[in-house]
Amino acid sequence: KEKHVLNAYGMMEINGLDRSSSSFTGWGMQYEMGETPFYILDLFKKQLEDGTQYYSMSNTRERNVAFAGTASYTYDYRYTINGTVRYEGSNRLGRSRSARWLPTWNIAGRWSVDEESFFERLRPTLSTLALRLSYSLTADRGPSSVSNSLVTIYPGNPWRGDTEYTESSLYVGSPENSELTYEKKHEFNAGLDIGLFDNRISLSVDAYTRNNFDLIGNTITMGLGGAINKMGNVAEMKSHGVELSLHTVNIKKKDFSWDSNFIFAWMDNTVTKLKTTTRVIDFITGTGYSVEGKPRGSIFSVEYKGLNDMGIPTFVNTDGSITTTGVAFQDITTDHLVYEGPADPTITGSFGNIFKYKGFTLNVFMTYSFGNVVRLDPIFSNAYSDLTAMPREFANRYINPGDEKVTDVPVIASSRYNKETSNLAMAYSAYNYSTARIAKGDFIRMKEISLTYDFPKRILDRIKLNKLSLKFQATNPFLIYADKRLQGQDPEFFNSGGVASPMPKQFTLTLRIGI
Repeated sequence: KEKHVLNAYGMMEINGLDRSSSSFTGWGMQYEMGETPFYILDLFKKQLEDGTQYYSMSNTRERNVAFAGTASYTYDYRYTINGTVRYEGSNRLGRSRSARWLPTWNIAGRWSVDEESFFERLRPTLSTLALRLSYSLTADRGPSSVSNSLVTIYPGNPWRGDTEYTESSLYVGSPENSELTYEKKHEFNAGLDIGLFDNRISLSVDAYTRNNFDLIGNTITMGLGGAINKMGNVAEMKSHGVELSLHTVNIKKKDFSWDSNFIFAWMDNTVTKLKTTTRVIDFITGTGYSVEGKPRGSIFSVEYKGLNDMGIPTFVNTDGSITTTGVAFQDITTDHLVYEGPADPTITGSFGNIFKYKGFTLNVFMTYSFGNVVRLDPIFSNAYSDLTAMPREFANRYINPGDEKVTDVPVIASSRYNKETSNLAMAYSAYNYSTARIAKGDFIRMKEISLTYDFPKRILDRIKLNKLSLKFQATNPFLIYADKRLQGQDPEFFNSGGVASPMPKQFTLTLRIGI
């Protein structure tokens, strides 16, 4: 009777995935002699001595089962409530029933305020209004590389002093974790949808809080079961944030219109539980390291204390002393390291404008990101060759005594100084991962500028075409704002240990013809 709307849906899914791979080196193939195989006995002798393999094979089997149901009820197009329940199992997880099988669920509700009778007197200033709430438990099977829900056993060829006597072996790669289970997340979300002035202004806002637990990672054990490093459900993390989407129709005339789209997202997270390795080298290398009390993927650095009178960088060591070549990368004491900030931005979004005038359409689209730090490319070394490509920073390096007062770029060490100083490479390696090699990851990028012209109907009729348009598009043309310390390096493009070459600029001219 136009009052009650009920939808229900149920499903069941069963899938299996078998993977087989093999590798074959193919030593002895005579490609220039008709691809004739030629056996080399000395090669097999060498491989026996090296413990290497002539060929290899691997087989994996993945099995997943899921049962799910969802239902929604709407009363008078004003109040809606829906829920979802899912029960699934996977052989990738531990043999324990509580670990391998998991129920997940979601419940949500929506109040369409604009369908209420009292809302009519608010129009057209307030066009639409709706409130949303949801709470859920979702899960993920975790990284595909984690495979120790059962004991993993690998073959090997033990080294023997006398290569005439060899044997195959099996060794435990990782002990079984029968309790290995899904990575889980509780999320509460509150949303608001508003439309103003006949929806010429549309705003959608969501605020959420998330509690991630049973996150899978590497942890250090006492060595029970034959492994010191073990993968398991060892971490927890909490996060909260706000997401906003705004669309406005600024001008709408017969021959001209202007639309804008603005997206803003803020997110903050904290690792609340994690027990793992704590070596200095683990903290400072890569693109971020997670520790309790800090955001996921945090950047840490060795504290840089300037250049000495020879142009060699100095640092604070684990005991608080100042050193050049004595940085203890393998030390488990990390209190002397400096926390720089998160590797992931806390604020992201975009701003786009579309202008239309008769047959012309101009699209100007920008993206932005703030709140993170990046490690500059680790390009410094105690020795270089003529093949080394030097960045512009080397123009400001230490050259003469006294330069240590005006520059932080270390000297290019001579061959003689390398011979006289032991572990000089340690100083330059520490410099690459020091506070001197950090920049803000904030940026505003002109992501796209495009101009399209749709030819008018009178021209199409004359040349007997249904459609004809010409479009010029520039992608990633330039950065509007970025930290000057980046020295031209792109803050949006990461590789291991730092940032890399700029995002490529692309220019495209497109002609579309419809017959």
